[in-house]
Amino acid sequence: MQGLYGVIRNYAWGSQIDIARLQDREVPADLPEAEEWFGAHHSAPSTLHDGRPLDAAIASDPAGMLGERAHERFGPKLPFLLKLLAAAKPLSLQAHPNARQAHSGHQREMRIGIDMAYRNYVDDNHKPEMLVALTEFRAMCGFRDPLEAAADIEALGVPELEGLAATLRDKKAGLRKAVPDLLGLARDECRAIIDAAAKAASELATDDGADLVSLARSYPDDPGVLVSLLLNHITLQPGEAVYMPAGNLHAYLHGFGVEIMAASDNVLRGGLTNKRVDVPELLRVLDFQAMADPRTAPEDDGPVRTWPVPIDDFRLRRVELTGEPLTIDVDGPRICISTGGKVTVADDQGSTALAPGRAAFSAGTAGPVVASGEGELFIASA
Repeated sequence: MQGLYGVIRNYAWGSQIDIARLQDREVPADLPEAEEWFGAHHSAPSTLHDGRPLDAAIASDPAGMLGERAHERFGPKLPFLLKLLAAAKPLSLQAHPNARQAHSGHQREMRIGIDMAYRNYVDDNHKPEMLVALTEFRAMCGFRDPLEAAADIEALGVPELEGLAATLRDKKAGLRKAVPDLLGLARDECRAIIDAAAKAASELATDDGADLVSLARSYPDDPGVLVSLLLNHITLQPGEAVYMPAGNLHAYLHGFGVEIMAASDNVLRGGLTNKRVDVPELLRVLDFQAMADPRTAPEDDGPVRTWPVPIDDFRLRRVELTGEPLTIDVDGPRICISTGGKVTVADDQGSTALAPGRAAFSAGTAGPVVASGEGELFIASA
Protein backbone atom coordinates (compact mmCIF):
# COMPACT_ATOMS: atom_id res chain seq x y z
CA MET A 1 0.00 0.00 0.00
CA GLN A 2 1.57 3.26 -1.08
CA GLY A 3 0.42 6.78 -1.87
CA LEU A 4 -1.02 7.48 -5.33
CA TYR A 5 -1.02 10.96 -6.81
CA GLY A 6 -3.84 11.75 -9.21
CA VAL A 7 -3.98 14.05 -12.23
CA ILE A 8 -6.24 17.12 -12.17
CA ARG A 9 -8.15 17.78 -15.41
CA ASN A 10 -8.96 21.48 -15.88
CA TYR A 11 -12.05 21.23 -18.05
CA ALA A 12 -14.15 24.40 -18.36
CA TRP A 13 -17.19 22.90 -16.60
CA GLY A 14 -15.25 22.10 -13.44
CA SER A 15 -15.54 23.60 -9.98
CA GLN A 16 -12.81 25.81 -8.52
CA ILE A 17 -13.97 24.87 -5.04
CA ASP A 18 -14.92 21.23 -4.48
CA ILE A 19 -11.69 19.28 -5.01
CA ALA A 20 -9.52 22.06 -3.58
CA ARG A 21 -11.69 22.31 -0.44
CA LEU A 22 -11.70 18.53 0.07
CA GLN A 23 -7.89 18.50 -0.13
CA ASP A 24 -7.55 21.55 2.14
CA ARG A 25 -5.94 23.66 -0.58
CA GLU A 26 -6.52 27.35 -1.26
CA VAL A 27 -10.06 28.11 -2.46
CA PRO A 28 -10.87 29.02 -5.15
CA ALA A 29 -8.32 27.14 -7.23
CA ASP A 30 -6.67 29.11 -10.03
CA LEU A 31 -8.43 27.05 -12.72
CA PRO A 32 -11.60 24.97 -12.90
CA GLU A 33 -10.84 21.50 -11.50
CA ALA A 34 -13.35 19.20 -13.18
CA GLU A 35 -11.85 15.80 -12.42
CA GLU A 36 -8.95 14.17 -10.66
CA TRP A 37 -7.99 10.86 -12.23
CA PHE A 38 -6.67 7.95 -10.18
CA GLY A 39 -5.67 5.10 -12.44
CA ALA A 40 -3.37 3.90 -15.20
CA HIS A 41 -5.11 5.12 -18.37
CA HIS A 42 -2.51 6.27 -20.88
CA SER A 43 -4.14 9.72 -21.18
CA ALA A 44 -3.25 10.66 -17.59
CA PRO A 45 -1.64 7.93 -15.46
CA SER A 46 -1.33 8.52 -11.73
CA THR A 47 2.06 8.40 -10.01
CA LEU A 48 3.01 6.11 -7.14
CA HIS A 49 4.73 7.48 -4.04
CA ASP A 50 8.01 5.92 -5.21
CA GLY A 51 7.88 8.08 -8.36
CA ARG A 52 6.79 5.48 -10.90
CA PRO A 53 3.83 6.15 -13.20
CA LEU A 54 1.20 3.55 -12.34
CA ASP A 55 0.89 2.30 -15.93
CA ALA A 56 4.66 1.75 -16.13
CA ALA A 57 4.71 -0.02 -12.76
CA ILE A 58 1.96 -2.40 -13.90
CA ALA A 59 3.69 -3.03 -17.22
CA SER A 60 6.90 -4.01 -15.39
CA ASP A 61 5.14 -6.71 -13.33
CA PRO A 62 1.54 -7.26 -14.49
CA ALA A 63 0.82 -10.42 -12.51
CA GLY A 64 2.40 -9.06 -9.34
CA MET A 65 0.65 -5.69 -9.50
CA LEU A 66 -2.76 -6.90 -10.65
CA GLY A 67 -2.96 -10.35 -9.13
CA GLU A 68 -3.40 -13.59 -11.04
CA ARG A 69 -7.16 -13.44 -11.56
CA ALA A 70 -7.29 -9.83 -12.75
CA HIS A 71 -4.27 -10.40 -14.99
CA GLU A 72 -5.88 -13.43 -16.61
CA ARG A 73 -9.22 -11.66 -17.05
CA PHE A 74 -8.12 -8.21 -18.25
CA GLY A 75 -4.55 -8.64 -19.43
CA PRO A 76 -1.68 -6.39 -18.33
CA LYS A 77 -3.79 -3.32 -17.50
CA LEU A 78 -5.75 -1.86 -14.60
CA PRO A 79 -9.38 -2.49 -15.62
CA PHE A 80 -10.93 0.55 -13.91
CA LEU A 81 -10.44 4.30 -13.60
CA LEU A 82 -11.43 6.17 -10.43
CA LYS A 83 -12.18 9.89 -10.39
CA LEU A 84 -13.24 12.76 -8.23
CA LEU A 85 -15.75 14.66 -10.38
CA ALA A 86 -16.74 18.26 -9.58
CA ALA A 87 -19.26 19.86 -11.94
CA ALA A 88 -20.01 23.56 -11.56
CA LYS A 89 -21.58 23.66 -15.03
CA PRO A 90 -23.27 20.97 -17.17
CA LEU A 91 -21.12 18.36 -18.85
CA SER A 92 -21.69 17.55 -22.50
CA LEU A 93 -24.62 15.43 -23.62
CA GLN A 94 -22.86 12.13 -24.19
CA ALA A 95 -22.84 8.36 -24.38
CA HIS A 96 -20.11 5.73 -24.35
CA PRO A 97 -19.56 2.69 -26.59
CA ASN A 98 -19.86 -0.96 -25.66
CA ALA A 99 -16.84 -3.25 -26.00
CA ARG A 100 -17.58 -4.31 -29.58
CA GLN A 101 -18.20 -0.73 -30.75
CA ALA A 102 -15.08 0.56 -29.01
CA HIS A 103 -12.83 -2.11 -30.48
CA SER A 104 -14.10 -1.72 -34.05
CA GLY A 105 -14.16 2.08 -33.83
CA HIS A 106 -10.63 2.28 -32.49
CA GLN A 107 -9.32 -0.11 -35.11
CA ARG A 108 -11.08 1.83 -37.86
CA GLU A 109 -9.68 5.19 -36.76
CA MET A 110 -6.19 3.75 -36.33
CA ARG A 111 -6.35 2.25 -39.84
CA ILE A 112 -7.52 5.50 -41.41
CA GLY A 113 -4.94 7.47 -39.47
CA ILE A 114 -7.25 10.04 -37.89
CA ASP A 115 -5.44 12.66 -35.85
CA MET A 116 -5.82 12.12 -32.09
CA ALA A 117 -7.63 15.45 -31.66
CA TYR A 118 -10.43 14.26 -33.96
CA ARG A 119 -10.81 10.71 -32.69
CA ASN A 120 -13.94 9.40 -31.06
CA TYR A 121 -12.14 6.27 -29.88
CA VAL A 122 -8.90 7.04 -28.05
CA ASP A 123 -8.73 3.43 -26.80
CA ASP A 124 -10.42 0.11 -27.57
CA ASN A 125 -12.35 -0.35 -24.32
CA HIS A 126 -15.98 0.07 -23.33
CA LYS A 127 -16.93 2.70 -20.76
CA PRO A 128 -19.79 1.85 -18.44
CA GLU A 129 -19.60 4.13 -15.41
CA MET A 130 -21.05 4.79 -11.97
CA LEU A 131 -21.14 7.97 -9.91
CA VAL A 132 -21.70 8.18 -6.14
CA ALA A 133 -22.71 11.61 -4.86
CA LEU A 134 -20.66 13.34 -2.17
CA THR A 135 -22.95 16.39 -2.28
CA GLU A 136 -26.41 16.87 -3.74
CA PHE A 137 -25.90 16.00 -7.40
CA ARG A 138 -28.16 16.91 -10.31
CA ALA A 139 -28.01 14.82 -13.48
CA MET A 140 -29.87 13.78 -16.64
CA CYS A 141 -29.53 10.02 -17.10
CA GLY A 142 -31.07 7.76 -19.71
CA PHE A 143 -34.23 8.19 -21.77
CA ARG A 144 -37.58 8.64 -20.08
CA ASP A 145 -40.70 6.76 -21.02
CA PRO A 146 -41.59 8.45 -24.34
CA LEU A 147 -45.26 8.81 -23.42
CA GLU A 148 -44.40 10.60 -20.20
CA ALA A 149 -42.00 12.84 -22.08
CA ALA A 150 -44.69 13.60 -24.66
CA ALA A 151 -47.17 14.62 -21.95
CA ASP A 152 -44.68 16.98 -20.31
CA ILE A 153 -43.70 18.49 -23.66
CA GLU A 154 -47.35 19.13 -24.50
CA ALA A 155 -47.77 20.80 -21.10
CA LEU A 156 -45.23 23.43 -22.16
CA GLY A 157 -47.71 24.63 -24.78
CA VAL A 158 -45.06 25.38 -27.43
CA PRO A 159 -46.57 24.89 -30.92
CA GLU A 160 -43.20 24.06 -32.47
CA LEU A 161 -42.91 21.03 -30.15
CA GLU A 162 -46.26 19.49 -31.04
CA GLY A 163 -44.65 17.39 -33.76
CA LEU A 164 -42.08 16.07 -31.27
CA ALA A 165 -44.82 14.98 -28.89
CA ALA A 166 -46.63 13.22 -31.73
CA THR A 167 -43.44 11.39 -32.73
CA LEU A 168 -42.92 10.19 -29.17
CA ARG A 169 -46.49 8.83 -29.07
CA ASP A 170 -45.92 6.89 -32.29
CA LYS A 171 -44.79 3.38 -31.32
CA LYS A 172 -43.05 2.86 -34.66
CA ALA A 173 -41.15 6.14 -34.51
CA GLY A 174 -40.67 7.06 -30.86
CA LEU A 175 -37.22 7.88 -29.55
CA ARG A 176 -35.42 6.41 -32.58
CA LYS A 177 -36.89 9.16 -34.72
CA ALA A 178 -37.29 11.93 -32.16
CA VAL A 179 -33.61 12.06 -31.14
CA PRO A 180 -32.07 12.35 -34.65
CA ASP A 181 -34.81 14.81 -35.62
CA LEU A 182 -33.88 17.09 -32.75
CA LEU A 183 -30.12 16.76 -33.20
CA GLY A 184 -30.56 17.58 -36.89
CA LEU A 185 -32.28 20.93 -36.29
CA ALA A 186 -30.57 24.07 -37.59
CA ARG A 187 -29.18 26.40 -34.93
CA ASP A 188 -31.41 29.34 -35.82
CA GLU A 189 -34.51 27.15 -35.68
CA CYS A 190 -33.34 25.73 -32.37
CA ARG A 191 -32.89 29.15 -30.83
CA ALA A 192 -36.53 30.12 -31.33
CA ILE A 193 -37.87 26.81 -30.01
CA ILE A 194 -35.52 26.76 -27.01
CA ASP A 195 -36.46 30.33 -26.10
CA ALA A 196 -40.17 29.51 -26.16
CA ALA A 197 -39.71 26.27 -24.22
CA ALA A 198 -37.55 27.94 -21.57
CA LYS A 199 -40.10 30.72 -21.06
CA ALA A 200 -42.85 28.14 -20.61
CA ALA A 201 -40.69 26.00 -18.28
CA SER A 202 -39.86 29.01 -16.07
CA GLU A 203 -43.54 29.25 -15.14
CA LEU A 204 -43.83 25.60 -14.05
CA ALA A 205 -41.62 25.89 -10.92
CA THR A 206 -40.23 22.32 -11.21
CA ASP A 207 -36.67 21.02 -10.99
CA ASP A 208 -36.88 19.73 -14.56
CA GLY A 209 -38.09 23.12 -15.71
CA ALA A 210 -35.23 24.82 -13.88
CA ASP A 211 -32.78 22.51 -15.67
CA LEU A 212 -34.24 23.52 -19.04
CA VAL A 213 -34.03 27.22 -18.19
CA SER A 214 -30.42 26.85 -17.06
CA LEU A 215 -29.38 24.88 -20.15
CA ALA A 216 -31.12 27.39 -22.43
CA ARG A 217 -29.21 30.22 -20.79
CA SER A 218 -25.86 28.50 -21.41
CA TYR A 219 -26.67 26.96 -24.81
CA PRO A 220 -29.41 29.10 -26.42
CA ASP A 221 -29.19 27.47 -29.86
CA ASP A 222 -27.96 23.95 -29.02
CA PRO A 223 -30.24 21.03 -30.03
CA GLY A 224 -29.05 19.18 -26.93
CA VAL A 225 -31.23 21.48 -24.83
CA LEU A 226 -34.30 20.05 -26.55
CA VAL A 227 -33.00 16.49 -26.25
CA SER A 228 -32.87 17.07 -22.48
CA LEU A 229 -36.69 16.97 -22.55
CA LEU A 230 -36.43 13.25 -23.31
CA LEU A 231 -34.16 12.31 -20.39
CA ASN A 232 -34.66 11.37 -16.74
CA HIS A 233 -33.80 14.33 -14.51
CA ILE A 234 -32.67 13.19 -11.06
CA THR A 235 -31.17 14.56 -7.87
CA LEU A 236 -28.81 12.27 -5.98
CA GLN A 237 -28.34 12.80 -2.28
CA PRO A 238 -24.93 12.06 -0.70
CA GLY A 239 -24.35 8.31 -0.73
CA GLU A 240 -26.73 7.66 -3.63
CA ALA A 241 -25.42 6.34 -6.96
CA VAL A 242 -26.30 6.25 -10.62
CA TYR A 243 -25.02 3.61 -13.05
CA MET A 244 -24.78 4.37 -16.77
CA PRO A 245 -24.35 1.32 -19.01
CA ALA A 246 -22.71 1.77 -22.39
CA GLY A 247 -25.00 3.45 -24.90
CA ASN A 248 -27.07 5.46 -22.43
CA LEU A 249 -27.37 9.18 -23.11
CA HIS A 250 -26.61 11.37 -20.11
CA ALA A 251 -25.23 14.66 -18.85
CA TYR A 252 -24.19 15.56 -15.32
CA LEU A 253 -25.38 19.05 -14.41
CA HIS A 254 -24.03 20.07 -11.03
CA GLY A 255 -22.46 18.50 -7.96
CA PHE A 256 -19.48 16.64 -6.51
CA GLY A 257 -18.99 12.90 -6.49
CA VAL A 258 -16.77 9.84 -6.81
CA GLU A 259 -16.94 8.28 -10.27
CA ILE A 260 -15.67 4.89 -11.36
CA MET A 261 -15.66 3.40 -14.85
CA ALA A 262 -14.02 0.84 -17.05
CA ALA A 263 -10.56 2.10 -17.98
CA SER A 264 -11.55 4.12 -21.03
CA ASP A 265 -11.85 7.71 -22.21
CA ASN A 266 -14.17 7.07 -25.18
CA VAL A 267 -16.86 9.75 -25.33
CA LEU A 268 -19.43 10.38 -28.09
CA ARG A 269 -20.87 13.88 -27.69
CA GLY A 270 -24.16 15.21 -29.04
CA GLY A 271 -24.32 18.74 -27.65
CA LEU A 272 -24.07 21.06 -24.63
CA THR A 273 -20.38 21.54 -25.25
CA ASN A 274 -17.77 23.48 -27.17
CA LYS A 275 -15.87 20.25 -27.77
CA ARG A 276 -16.16 18.12 -30.88
CA VAL A 277 -19.65 16.75 -31.57
CA ASP A 278 -20.22 13.72 -33.81
CA VAL A 279 -23.97 13.17 -34.06
CA PRO A 280 -23.87 10.26 -36.57
CA GLU A 281 -21.45 8.26 -34.41
CA LEU A 282 -23.39 9.08 -31.26
CA LEU A 283 -26.61 7.82 -32.85
CA ARG A 284 -24.81 4.65 -33.88
CA VAL A 285 -23.94 3.73 -30.28
CA LEU A 286 -27.10 4.95 -28.52
CA ASP A 287 -29.39 2.59 -26.66
CA PHE A 288 -32.93 3.93 -27.21
CA GLN A 289 -34.55 1.82 -24.49
CA ALA A 290 -36.21 3.89 -21.79
CA MET A 291 -34.70 3.68 -18.30
CA ALA A 292 -37.26 3.66 -15.50
CA ASP A 293 -34.90 4.74 -12.72
CA PRO A 294 -31.17 5.16 -13.29
CA ARG A 295 -30.35 5.07 -9.58
CA THR A 296 -28.48 1.99 -8.39
CA ALA A 297 -29.70 0.39 -5.17
CA PRO A 298 -26.90 -0.19 -2.63
CA GLU A 299 -26.13 -3.24 -0.56
CA ASP A 300 -25.06 -2.50 3.01
CA ASP A 301 -22.99 -4.84 5.15
CA GLY A 302 -22.51 -2.95 8.39
CA PRO A 303 -20.24 0.03 7.66
CA VAL A 304 -19.47 -1.13 4.10
CA ARG A 305 -21.76 -0.13 1.23
CA THR A 306 -21.45 -1.48 -2.33
CA TRP A 307 -23.46 -0.85 -5.48
CA PRO A 308 -23.89 -3.99 -7.62
CA VAL A 309 -23.27 -3.49 -11.34
CA PRO A 310 -23.59 -6.04 -14.17
CA ILE A 311 -19.93 -5.90 -15.23
CA ASP A 312 -16.68 -7.13 -13.67
CA ASP A 313 -14.37 -4.23 -14.63
CA PHE A 314 -15.00 -2.43 -11.37
CA ARG A 315 -16.51 -2.59 -7.93
CA LEU A 316 -16.83 0.35 -5.54
CA ARG A 317 -17.12 0.16 -1.75
CA ARG A 318 -17.86 3.05 0.60
CA VAL A 319 -16.57 2.46 4.13
CA GLU A 320 -17.65 4.44 7.21
CA LEU A 321 -14.88 4.27 9.80
CA THR A 322 -15.66 5.03 13.44
CA GLY A 323 -12.40 4.11 15.17
CA GLU A 324 -12.36 0.32 15.07
CA PRO A 325 -10.10 -1.21 12.37
CA LEU A 326 -11.94 -3.01 9.58
CA THR A 327 -10.55 -5.82 7.44
CA ILE A 328 -12.02 -5.81 3.93
CA ASP A 329 -11.38 -8.70 1.57
CA VAL A 330 -10.66 -7.23 -1.85
CA ASP A 331 -9.88 -9.31 -4.92
CA GLY A 332 -7.37 -7.86 -7.36
CA PRO A 333 -5.75 -4.42 -7.53
CA ARG A 334 -7.37 -1.65 -5.56
CA ILE A 335 -7.27 2.13 -5.17
CA CYS A 336 -8.36 3.67 -1.85
CA ILE A 337 -9.38 7.32 -1.56
CA SER A 338 -10.40 9.23 1.54
CA THR A 339 -13.33 11.65 1.27
CA GLY A 340 -13.41 12.80 4.88
CA GLY A 341 -11.74 12.47 8.27
CA LYS A 342 -8.40 10.85 9.02
CA VAL A 343 -7.94 7.27 7.88
CA THR A 344 -5.11 4.80 7.41
CA VAL A 345 -5.13 1.98 4.89
CA ALA A 346 -2.82 -1.03 5.04
CA ASP A 347 -2.13 -4.35 3.35
CA ASP A 348 0.41 -7.04 4.13
CA GLN A 349 3.14 -4.96 2.47
CA GLY A 350 2.71 -1.56 4.16
CA SER A 351 0.37 1.22 5.29
CA THR A 352 -0.48 4.77 4.24
CA ALA A 353 -2.25 7.58 6.11
CA LEU A 354 -4.78 9.40 3.91
CA ALA A 355 -5.98 12.95 4.36
CA PRO A 356 -9.25 13.82 2.58
CA GLY A 357 -8.90 13.74 -1.18
CA ARG A 358 -5.75 11.62 -1.09
CA ALA A 359 -5.39 8.11 -2.50
CA ALA A 360 -3.29 4.94 -2.25
CA PHE A 361 -2.71 1.93 -4.48
CA SER A 362 -2.44 -1.67 -3.32
CA ALA A 363 -1.38 -4.55 -5.54
CA GLY A 364 -3.64 -7.49 -6.23
CA THR A 365 -1.21 -9.80 -4.43
CA ALA A 366 -1.07 -7.74 -1.23
CA GLY A 367 -3.86 -9.38 0.78
CA PRO A 368 -6.94 -7.73 2.31
CA VAL A 369 -7.27 -4.01 3.02
CA VAL A 370 -7.19 -3.02 6.69
CA ALA A 371 -8.76 0.41 7.23
CA SER A 372 -8.62 2.34 10.49
CA GLY A 373 -9.33 5.80 11.84
CA GLU A 374 -12.47 7.92 11.65
CA GLY A 375 -13.87 9.09 8.32
CA GLU A 376 -15.14 8.03 4.94
CA LEU A 377 -13.18 5.84 2.54
CA PHE A 378 -13.89 4.57 -0.96
CA ILE A 379 -12.20 1.41 -2.24
CA ALA A 380 -12.18 0.78 -6.00
CA SER A 381 -11.32 -2.65 -7.30
CA ALA A 382 -12.03 -5.06 -10.13
